[in-house]
Amino acid sequence: MDWKTLQALLSGVNKYSTAFSRIWLSVVFVFRVLVYVVAAERVWGDEQKDFDCNTRQPGCTNVCFDHFFPVSHIRLWALQLIFVTCPSLLVIMHVAYREDRERKNREKNGENCPKLYSNTGKKHGGLWWTYLFSLFFKLVIEIVFLYLLHKMWDSFDLPRLVKCTNVDPCPNTVDCYIARPTEKRIFTYFMVGASSICIVLTVCEIFYLIFKRAVQSVRKWRKSTKRSVSYSKASTCHCHVKSEEKDNKSQPRSVA
Repeated sequence: MDWKTLQALLSGVNKYSTAFSRIWLSVVFVFRVLVYVVAAERVWGDEQKDFDCNTRQPGCTNVCFDHFFPVSHIRLWALQLIFVTCPSLLVIMHVAYREDRERKNREKNGENCPKLYSNTGKKHGGLWWTYLFSLFFKLVIEIVFLYLLHKMWDSFDLPRLVKCTNVDPCPNTVDCYIARPTEKRIFTYFMVGASSICIVLTVCEIFYLIFKRAVQSVRKWRKSTKRSVSYSKASTCHCHVKSEEKDNKSQPRSVA
C-alpha cells in the first residue's frame, strides 16, 4: 500500500480544515500509519507461521488459527485507516467542484463577472454540510472498527494459550500458542489508544463546528433585529415630523 500517495492527497485537506482536524491528521500519520508501516506489519508477519498447537492432526493448526484470528489485526487496521481517511477526500472533491463552477462561470461571462463564491474553500453552504458529514462518517467508522476488534478478540487481549474445543478436524481440546503475545498486545493497545484519541478529536471538532455556526446565526439574527428596529424608529420619526408639518399648515394664521 502506497501510504505516501494517500498522505499527499490528505495534506490538501489542511487548507480547509480546523485546528482539530490538523491535529487529527498528525495523529493518524504519526501514531497510526507510521507505526503500522514501520513496526506493526513486522510484528504480525509471523502470526500463522509460529502459531503452534500440541497436535499432529492435519489441518487442525490452520483451523484453530482461523477460529481465533478470523481477520488479521494488520489487515483490519489497514481497512480502518483507508475507510477513516477517505471521508476527508469528500471535502477536496467538493472544493474542486466549486472551483470548476467558478472556471466555467468565467469562461461563459468573462473574467470580470461576479464570483459565484467569495472563497471556494470557505466552509459555508453545502461545503459546511459536506465537512460535517465527513466528520460523522469518520466517527462512525472508528467506533465500528473498535467494536469489531473488541468483539473478535475479547477486550483487545491476546492470551498466550488458546484452547480449540470442538473444532473439526481437531480431536477434543487442542492447546495452541500465539507467537510473541506480549508484544502484539502492546501494539494492539497502542493502536486502540490512538484510535480513541482520534475519536475524541473528531467529537470536539463536530461540537466546535456546530457551536461556531450557532454563534454566527445568533449574531446575524441580532444584526437583522437591530436593523429592523432602527428602520422602524426612523420611519416613525419621519412620519411624526410629517404629521407636525401638516398640523402647522392646517392651523389658521393669526391676523395682526
